[in-house]
Amino acid sequence: MNQTPVLRVWPLDFQWQTVDPFLFCVHHEDFYPKGNAQFGPQASLAGRHLGHDFEGIDGWRMYHGNVVPGFPVHPHRGFETVTIVRTGLVDHADSLGAAGRYGGGDVQWMTAGKGVQHSEMFPLLNADRDNPLELFQIWLNLPAANKMVEPHFKMFWRDTIPKVQTQDAAGRRIEIEVFAGALGETRALTPPPDSWAANDGNHVAIWLIKLERGARWTLPATATGINRSLYFFSGETLQLAGNEIKVKHGMALHAAADSVIENGHADAQLLLLQGRPIAEPVASYGPFVMNNRAEIEQAYADYRRTHFGGWPWPRHDQVHDPQRGRFARHVDGQVEEPGGW
Repeated sequence: MNQTPVLRVWPLDFQWQTVDPFLFCVHHEDFYPKGNAQFGPQASLAGRHLGHDFEGIDGWRMYHGNVVPGFPVHPHRGFETVTIVRTGLVDHADSLGAAGRYGGGDVQWMTAGKGVQHSEMFPLLNADRDNPLELFQIWLNLPAANKMVEPHFKMFWRDTIPKVQTQDAAGRRIEIEVFAGALGETRALTPPPDSWAANDGNHVAIWLIKLERGARWTLPATATGINRSLYFFSGETLQLAGNEIKVKHGMALHAAADSVIENGHADAQLLLLQGRPIAEPVASYGPFVMNNRAEIEQAYADYRRTHFGGWPWPRHDQVHDPQRGRFARHVDGQVEEPGGW
């Protein structure tokens, strides 16, 4: 194939550019201080626009939280969230009564479907040391046929997530965490049943790629008609098909061509998002993603009428027992407890 695999390169802002079937991707990295008795920061909140604090003062944000950082109760309809928590903890609660605490490499994959309210809080449980947090939140669209399915979430606990560990010809290390899709014989865990990723023919892939300094690795080609984006978020520089790419840049690639990546003089990390486009109209407003304006208006009307099941928790910024480790309680009553932090 004579085509260069690099179609476009752009700088990474706070909210990363995505293409169909993905809607949104944010890399949250916050260096929270020690926690207080309310699981918020042991630091002054003066000067912050509480309720909408995205400025990154002193290296961290409160987001929409007023006491605990994070995102108090808010609704969603019509898409999925994939939350990859590399460092720190997230407390989940939702309008269906499900709950969880996960982090340190865990992933939550939630299908909002016809509508759910949830909160995503970042409790600062360590009072004697700092509470760093790093996570990705990715929004994956649902096709029209699945926008009104029942809400659902799955947990991918860190010890169960498939990894490919290999070396290049010079012995330099490469590791790929496979959250969605397949890399060679290594397949990701099963996504929620109504996800666009549940059909192998859609070639959805979400991978986290780590390259040792100087490592050379070939990102293999996939089927034609697939959108593929690669986000270089940590490192220094790399070479891709003769193009020098600096850190904090995204790339659109020809998915049907191999892409040879040659890392520079610092360890590198990249996020891959790929999938067959849904190729349907997208109408989005706030927390809802549908196919047309009338469906958005209906979503708001339904939310005002039903609140998507109400809110069964004592606080809008729900946090769980500080002594409890990682867990998930599903709507059907099933409880998962992998243990530890």
